[in-house]
Amino acid sequence: MNYTTLAVPNDVLYIAATNKGLCYVGNEEQELFDYAAKRKEVLVQDNEAMSVYRTQFARYFSGNLETFHLTLDVTGTALQQQVWQTLMTIPFGEVWTYSDVAEKIGKPTAVRAVANAIGRNPVLVVIPCHRVIGKNRKLTGFRSGLAMKKTLLHLEGFTTYKE
Repeated sequence: MNYTTLAVPNDVLYIAATNKGLCYVGNEEQELFDYAAKRKEVLVQDNEAMSVYRTQFARYFSGNLETFHLTLDVTGTALQQQVWQTLMTIPFGEVWTYSDVAEKIGKPTAVRAVANAIGRNPVLVVIPCHRVIGKNRKLTGFRSGLAMKKTLLHLEGFTTYKE
């Protein structure tokens, strides 16, 4: 598993990929190492091999990319996969609630299960879990912290949430 780092506003992203595609994005180095160990992968820092990923993330963070064009290599339960696929349909600059996502997947009473699946998203930003907020318009948990979530939402022009 190759990885690289990328400086982003007020943070650093760790981006990892297998030969099948992007498999991890986050801002915690130890979390990346734990993720690789869980997948029984050896991590190799290789900026050149990761250049296509670095380029798209750099374009996104500079405001020049709204949709990523990357192959993903993510594993999860059937529900997690369904939730993650649904998250990828949330348009740039828009937000949905956890209830909205539950309804979109045809499980309107499964809001907690949906929230759990969102929290296990291994590929932040590309699978845009940052675009999900609470029903009361409050920002809620985010694996890379609420400061990063705010940064991503502001980058996409969305600022009408409650803190």
